[in-house]
Amino acid sequence: MESRMEFQYLINTDSMSETELCRLMTTYGDDVRRYAYAITRNQEQAKDIAQEVFLKAFHHVGSFRGNSSFKTWLFAIARNLAINEMRSSYVRRIVLFEWVHPQANERSAESDYFAEQSVQELRGIILSLPAKLREALILTLEHELTMAEAASLMGVSEGTVKSRLHRARKIINKKWKEAER
Repeated sequence: MESRMEFQYLINTDSMSETELCRLMTTYGDDVRRYAYAITRNQEQAKDIAQEVFLKAFHHVGSFRGNSSFKTWLFAIARNLAINEMRSSYVRRIVLFEWVHPQANERSAESDYFAEQSVQELRGIILSLPAKLREALILTLEHELTMAEAASLMGVSEGTVKSRLHRARKIINKKWKEAER
């Protein structure tokens, strides 16, 4: 998890070096790409958005006020870009999440197959959630944002985030039980 002090020195600066940009990309690149993917559900679009996020951060670092963590600021940029992209583009095909991986223990081919099937079913359930519920779930679980950070990023109250998480979990549990039958 990110230290609140990491990248805080960028609050009082109007520019960053290419080295700092590389460090940012190394630290947050995968998280930003996965978050963009969670919104767009398209790998190529998510990669393009992630690149644009870091270009915007590089050129507009002076607008980082330090009211949130640097990660949350990058996610806000990613969210805005992804939403704008979704508004202006054709509805994309559903692609499975990369971040749900089966464990790397040695198993038989049969158990690997069943584990992969379960992961794919879970991915499908998560992708079928309404966008607002899916976003709350991914921000808090995958990207480990606090309720306050997720609420701020989504422009809603903490209670709304909690409510969306509860509804998302309830839907996932219901669909998972139905899939087991």
